[in-house]
Amino acid sequence: MEDREQVPGPILGVEGIVKRFPGVLALDGVDFSLARGEIHALVGENGAGKSTLIHVLGGILQPDAGRIALDGAPARFESPRHAADLGISIVFQELTLAPNLSVAENVFFNRQPTLGLGIVDRRALYGRTEDALRSFGLEIDPRLPAKRLSVAMQQMVEILKALARGPRVLVLDEPTASLGAAETELLFEKIRTLRVSGCSVIYVSHHLSEIFRLADRVTVLRDGRRVDTLRACDSDEAKLASLMVGREVRDIYGARTTEIGEEVLRVEDVHKGKKVRGASFSVRAGEILGLAGLVGAGRTETGRAIFGADPLDSGRLVVRGKAVRVRSPAEAIRHRIAYMTEDRKEQGLFLKMTLRENCVAASLDCFRNALGMLQEKVISTHAETMCALFDIATPSVRQQVRNLSGGNQQKVLLTMWIGTQPLVLIVDEPTRGVDIGAKSEIYQLLRQSAARGIGIVLISSDLTEVLGMCDRILVMREGRIAGEFARGDATEEKIIACAAGVAPEAAA
Repeated sequence: MEDREQVPGPILGVEGIVKRFPGVLALDGVDFSLARGEIHALVGENGAGKSTLIHVLGGILQPDAGRIALDGAPARFESPRHAADLGISIVFQELTLAPNLSVAENVFFNRQPTLGLGIVDRRALYGRTEDALRSFGLEIDPRLPAKRLSVAMQQMVEILKALARGPRVLVLDEPTASLGAAETELLFEKIRTLRVSGCSVIYVSHHLSEIFRLADRVTVLRDGRRVDTLRACDSDEAKLASLMVGREVRDIYGARTTEIGEEVLRVEDVHKGKKVRGASFSVRAGEILGLAGLVGAGRTETGRAIFGADPLDSGRLVVRGKAVRVRSPAEAIRHRIAYMTEDRKEQGLFLKMTLRENCVAASLDCFRNALGMLQEKVISTHAETMCALFDIATPSVRQQVRNLSGGNQQKVLLTMWIGTQPLVLIVDEPTRGVDIGAKSEIYQLLRQSAARGIGIVLISSDLTEVLGMCDRILVMREGRIAGEFARGDATEEKIIACAAGVAPEAAA
């Protein structure tokens, strides 16, 4: 990376920031500074203090001690609106769009152009939104309700909403977690344009490769403390990972330890609406099969169709040589097909229920006695065993899942589906929003599952993850399988070119 010269004097700085919660010291004397026109990455494991620091900078939380300076003058952000009025916009990892409002109404929420007397100027509203969408290369109807958009497009609208305020400081918290390769490139291009115009960016991401493509400097937090701040050009992924976890991190993807077995699932000419149009492939026992492609290519829809969450319009599924009908998730589970959703909070976990209850939610019939009654002691023993095997950090199996970190929530979701004893496990974005330490653990668990003979279909937008984990990689485009690569032949360039429908040399 080029060594970019910074304009002297920080636009934003914090010194000795402390924030306590009952029983937890979330920030312990943290220092942080952001130069004008700088892209400054903020990294650390879940629980390191990143979110708390962002909430302090956004006026959501008030620090218990320490000082904040804006343009060199003491500052105190009384509320999120106050922080926004001072030029600080935050795009949080969790979507905050009003689902029933249009794209335009969300982008200019509470700031719609008016004709007077409080009457919204719809023409101006839609025109300005179209201009903003065009700047991102997005073809979205500004009148469309936000709930009609994919998660990736909702994330892009969240970013446009923040940019529409013309911020001096933009904070992006895991902005690419829901984006595919093409959308990520659009975002990176916009971020670089912003820094040239003088906007300063705080970029939070678990994807360390992104840090080195964008950031000027990196600050590492661990256990509520600042471990180090260094220039991105003076570091690498291994060094950052070691600073984040406090130990050396080696080969997080692991390697195959057993042979690939017989075919366990064959998907033949599957159709589902306009999203899946004739997909065909197979997966074998112990194999990790990657499913890559751009957002909207039909990867998730294919997984959901196989699992019966959105039953097939046509096509055939063959499990261990026998054709099966799957019209619901219950039927999929009976045929030993499991699906771990990409959206753990909305579709995967029962957040207000306990870890113990979530562990067995997909396999309750296995825990009933002859009279059909649930065996509570057996459930508790199973949950405690799974917690130990999956190294889930929790004070008790009776802890509500919503109180766990993102990485531990993801491991609970994995235990839920491993508990169904599947032949085929479809995992959709299995490491979305989790830190490097949790990623390494999840990869290990997937490796162990494959070693036990489970055929794994890995759907992921993270090409580094796909290349690191998969034995074979299928690329989807417009609902069909557009290409296949063996592990040794695949590269990011080849996959992106295939996903976009262009020759590899044209994409280079």
